[in-house]
Amino acid sequence: MASLEQARALIRDVPDFPQPGILFKDLTPLLGEPAAFRAVIDELAGRVRDRGFHRIVAIESRGFLFGAALADRLGLGLAPVRKLGKLPYKTDRVEYALEYGTGTLEVHVDAVRPGEKVVVIDDLLATGGTAAATRRLVEKQKGTVGAFLFVVELRALRGREKLQGSEVDALITF
Repeated sequence: MASLEQARALIRDVPDFPQPGILFKDLTPLLGEPAAFRAVIDELAGRVRDRGFHRIVAIESRGFLFGAALADRLGLGLAPVRKLGKLPYKTDRVEYALEYGTGTLEVHVDAVRPGEKVVVIDDLLATGGTAAATRRLVEKQKGTVGAFLFVVELRALRGREKLQGSEVDALITF
């Protein structure tokens, strides 16, 4: 049985991706090892099980991989948050700041029901901008973010600061 330390060891550094000066944390080797992936999903599930959550809100794109497995494990619905223009039905959207401009996230208008308490999940917490924008989408639909859950957190980038007022948890920190 794999542990979180074994999962951590599978995460590789890719320098200068997607642009010079960025050290990208690549989680795909972790995804390729069934025991390590299972250990991560087990740990994620253990942190949110039996806490009254109604739905998993997963952020594009690697958040989908963890969010879908977690939703299945917990018997919860999944609401995907996507980049502009990727969803086929009517959407709510928010614009948010990026290091190099702005981005737009969308979710279907019926993704989160009023009053639902959700867990937002993504693979990695860096600056926190995408997660904060996702919270705005959930709130626009009259839901509540009960927790943010990440596989990896890059602490030096201080993304937690943008998520104040909600529980923030990460399995592995760098």
